[in-house]
Amino acid sequence: MKKNKMTYGDLGIDIKIISKAQKKIGDMISATHLLPFSAKVLSGFGAYAGLIGLGNKVFALHADGVGSKIIVAQMMKRFDTIGIDCIAMNVNDVICVGAQPLAFIDYIALKSANKILLQEIVKGLVKGAKECNIPIVGGETAILPDIISGFDTENAFDLAGMVLGSASRSELVLGEAIAVGDVIIGVESSGLHSNGYTMARRILLSKYSLEDIPAYLIRTIGEELLTPTRIYVKPIIEILKQRESLQIHGLAHITGGSFTKLARLNKGVRYILNNLPSVDGIFKQIQTDGRIDIKEMYRTFNMGIGFCLLLPRSSVDTAFRTFEKYRMRCIEIGKVDEGKGNVIVRLDDKNKIL
Repeated sequence: MKKNKMTYGDLGIDIKIISKAQKKIGDMISATHLLPFSAKVLSGFGAYAGLIGLGNKVFALHADGVGSKIIVAQMMKRFDTIGIDCIAMNVNDVICVGAQPLAFIDYIALKSANKILLQEIVKGLVKGAKECNIPIVGGETAILPDIISGFDTENAFDLAGMVLGSASRSELVLGEAIAVGDVIIGVESSGLHSNGYTMARRILLSKYSLEDIPAYLIRTIGEELLTPTRIYVKPIIEILKQRESLQIHGLAHITGGSFTKLARLNKGVRYILNNLPSVDGIFKQIQTDGRIDIKEMYRTFNMGIGFCLLLPRSSVDTAFRTFEKYRMRCIEIGKVDEGKGNVIVRLDDKNKIL
């Protein structure tokens, strides 16, 4: 009998249900947007960052965590890189609105008082902060034995953070300038980053040990799964500072929901991805072992592209040179066409709507 292909919904994570819940939450939260006395909410729930206007200055706020990648850290008994992921998941989002990250605060919840674990987590936070030149200005550590659990009870924890960014109103990149004919550039990811781990762990760790090196990998499963999320702040900020010679119409951090995130930038066009990298490495391993439909892969994982820029053809070469300076590979993965917010991926010589 042919085995049914796995989807994220099979794991209890139904993206459609989550989207509906998020819309309801957004409606509830929007009721608070008229409350500030001295500032104005410019954009709230649903965007890459919440924006607060104060005079000509705009402050961008974003909060995020690391998800079930924490379980991999526990299994590997290595905790000095997971903080990099936490920094990355926050700063990579806040730059998507054109904001410069200014400061970061963290929240670490532990099952028990564990000095060594805490120090190792903070090592990663500090390393990530140095990579994007952002100070960690505070945070909270909580001991929650009745709430926190995990694979390794001695080292059980959760980790989240929040970033503050700023920009002038003229510096914001909110997607309204995206136009038919724009080029979509994709910047290489370092692997899974920090999304899709519920599916990745279910598939890979039911078949392999952390020390195994299966057919499509060149390092162990454990090393691959724990690879830190790439931080794109320095090249993106440098590009944003070249406004006189380079136009940026849209920026997208490819995380949960993968390339469907492009649709949130501007729903007045459609996005054609017709030159994505071939499926290889950890993505090929997951797809093969899990018998996952290729469309589901592109709705769940970054597939080798961790960040996207949407810009006119005249700005492409300058953007490429900037990423080369930071030793980040990027390719032209598609274009913007006429349409109404659809994201279309060219797979197996067929167009598939994500």
